[in-house]
Amino acid sequence: MLRPMSDPLTEAPGGEPAGAVAITRGVRRALAQRGFATLTEFRLASGRRADVLAVDGDGTVLIVEVKSSVADFRADRKWTEYRDWCDAFYFAVDEAFPADLIPDDCGLYVADAFGAALLRDAPASKLAAARRKAVVLRAALAAAGRLHRLEDPGFAPDQMGG
Repeated sequence: MLRPMSDPLTEAPGGEPAGAVAITRGVRRALAQRGFATLTEFRLASGRRADVLAVDGDGTVLIVEVKSSVADFRADRKWTEYRDWCDAFYFAVDEAFPADLIPDDCGLYVADAFGAALLRDAPASKLAAARRKAVVLRAALAAAGRLHRLEDPGFAPDQMGG
């Protein structure tokens, strides 16, 4: 059962993540089950940061914007810019979020810390080949850099070439 989460930076009773952290974890799990690899807080070439970027083996690119409250949703209109960088755009919210606020032309996941249910698939809008290549390459480099920092935390980014 999906449970509503409230504060994005705290834990729910029992030590589980809450709020945006829980929604993000749940939607990433659901995307992984669909064959997508994900990155969080992914910086696009436009300078915007997507909450979740997902890429599958065919090169399909999804962006998921996580919203932990109605106030967060209403205050943020930058998400419309993300559509230029993906094949399909989704929101991920918790069970307490009023789903009717999410625009009909966006996909919708309802998530908690353990998984997510796809309530509405996003309409596909295929990226141009050059942009797809650029986004996937940028994601690969970001993922490799993050992995390097985890495996070798003493190696500073300014020591890297390129």
